Amino acid sequence: MGRKLIRKKPASNSLESGFSLVEVMISAALLTMASLALLSVFGLAIAANQSSQQDLIARQLASDAMESIFTARNTSQLSFSQIQNVSNGGIFSNGAQPLLCAGPTYGIVGVAGDTSQCKTSSGAICPNAGVQCLNEPGPDGIVGTADDVILSLANYTRTITITPLSAGTPPTTIQTLVQVTVTITYTVPGYPVPKNYTIVEYVSEYY
Repeated sequence: MGRKLIRKKPASNSLESGFSLVEVMISAALLTMASLALLSVFGLAIAANQSSQQDLIARQLASDAMESIFTARNTSQLSFSQIQNVSNGGIFSNGAQPLLCAGPTYGIVGVAGDTSQCKTSSGAICPNAGVQCLNEPGPDGIVGTADDVILSLANYTRTITITPLSAGTPPTTIQTLVQVTVTITYTVPGYPVPKNYTIVEYVSEYY
């Protein structure tokens, strides 16, 4: 009597090949979130680049204003008593001021009643009532040609605060030394609040 050959059926694979609809939807959601995160990083990088340029301008504006005061003192263009805000009997405007250029009398920025409209390199008055502007090269890459881009600094203000110093007990005003604070306030696209750049120096009657 011959043996009966019994063939075993191959075990069925319980795991189906491919992805289910739920898996596809989850993958798509994760991919979308990753793409949005990447786009936000690019947005932050662009905003940071714009901010760095504005920051550099603010630093330069503050340094120029401070340097003009020291130069005027060193050349006796100003007397030491004039290096005060108007409210203290000096010549410098109180509070935030637009970036108008120096006037003909003192040749120093920030002086009350002695300002002038700023001009471009071609001699035209800057936009926004003569507020200081920058000439940037246009498509030809050369500054001073007809296609220059004029960048107005109307989004900047300058505050020069001059504070008398005191010493001793009781405090006595130091007659030969003041603290000069120059603050540049400016707005940057993408930033919800204005930014400030401040420098502080001590100006003495002697040099």
